[in-house]
Amino acid sequence: MRLFAAVVPPEEVTAHLDDFLDVRREVARHWRWALPEQWHLTLAFAAEAPERVLDDVEERLAAAAGRRQPFEVRISGGGAFPHVADAKVLWAGVRAAEAEAPVDALGELDLLATGARAALAKAGAQVDGQRFRPHVTLARLGHPEELSNWVKLLGAYEGPAWRVDTLTLVRSHLGEGPRRTPRYETVAEFPLG
Repeated sequence: MRLFAAVVPPEEVTAHLDDFLDVRREVARHWRWALPEQWHLTLAFAAEAPERVLDDVEERLAAAAGRRQPFEVRISGGGAFPHVADAKVLWAGVRAAEAEAPVDALGELDLLATGARAALAKAGAQVDGQRFRPHVTLARLGHPEELSNWVKLLGAYEGPAWRVDTLTLVRSHLGEGPRRTPRYETVAEFPLG
């Protein structure tokens, strides 16, 4: 199985970003734009997880989510991987909803990602070891391109705030979605706190 633990923004948040990008996508039709209903923040990714570990993964993710408290964030800004000058991925950033919030939102998000990675790994899944950088993947490019204008455009974007109170476990089915994109199946949701 391909599994990932994620924070999934509510529909009003994705609709706001989708509206912002709507007319702008026309300029880059050749990119593989992610579908708004699939936008998420990946906290931990396992390209291969044996079916037999699923119950253990769920139990460990429930415990990891239970150790974190809810927090508020918003989609704001953006960037490109690996670099703006030769990018293959365009993404939107995530920041705390308020500078003076009672809970350190990005700290909680980082700890939630750490807990999710540990949960998957301890259950026996092969976890991607890349450093966690909170983002929502918007588009993938077939060939590297210079994206500084897109990053500037996203720099002006600030979406509505939302309360993160759930960790979601998702199974990815490659090539089974529209236009041969992955199809995502929510396996379980775990409340924070």
